Amino acid sequence: MTSPLTWQKAFETLRQTLDEDRPSLNVLDAGGASPFQILIATMLSLRTKDEVTLKASRALFAKASTPQAMLTLSEEEIAQTIFPAGFYKTKAGHIREISQILVDSYQGTVPSEKATLLALPGVGPKTANLVLGLAFGVQSICVDTHVHRIANRWGWVQTHEPEETEKALEALLPQEVWIEVNELLVQFGQTICGPASPHCQLCPLSDFCPRIGVLHHR
Repeated sequence: MTSPLTWQKAFETLRQTLDEDRPSLNVLDAGGASPFQILIATMLSLRTKDEVTLKASRALFAKASTPQAMLTLSEEEIAQTIFPAGFYKTKAGHIREISQILVDSYQGTVPSEKATLLALPGVGPKTANLVLGLAFGVQSICVDTHVHRIANRWGWVQTHEPEETEKALEALLPQEVWIEVNELLVQFGQTICGPASPHCQLCPLSDFCPRIGVLHHR
């Protein structure tokens, strides 16, 4: 019978065993990036592989790294630049709309309030929370497919939707680790705790994991 997996045990173990260069930061190229660049890169990352996101972000920011500069590009040019990012045509439209809103209403700066971010075209809770954490250091839990799956698999939450997982984790975890949740669990989910047949033999937490919902594992 497994011992309960506490968040302290999980975080301490993953901090020690996962690579220091965590994908969630590398994909967004967050080191030195502006809030605008982090916002746009986060949007590009939706339904898109990490390597494609990074390439598309760098290509786009080489042409326009501010809302003002982005408005000098046509929607078609933005789409061509970020291709083959998932839903690249829709994202191109949202990027240009957001740039116009930021210039018209916020002096070209990205707002640091969640409600305001959520009002921007194409921005959902995952994107808003990641921007708040990476761009402004605001403690927020970004729940993507990895965080949602693993939190349920560990028995920390019993939820059906990411929005429910976000609220449940906020009640469970202290604020000082909210930003780190996504950083740790994304890499863990990509490398070990995948959606189908996770690599439990390689997992440093296998002795503590209840494997809820896991039908097959390696």
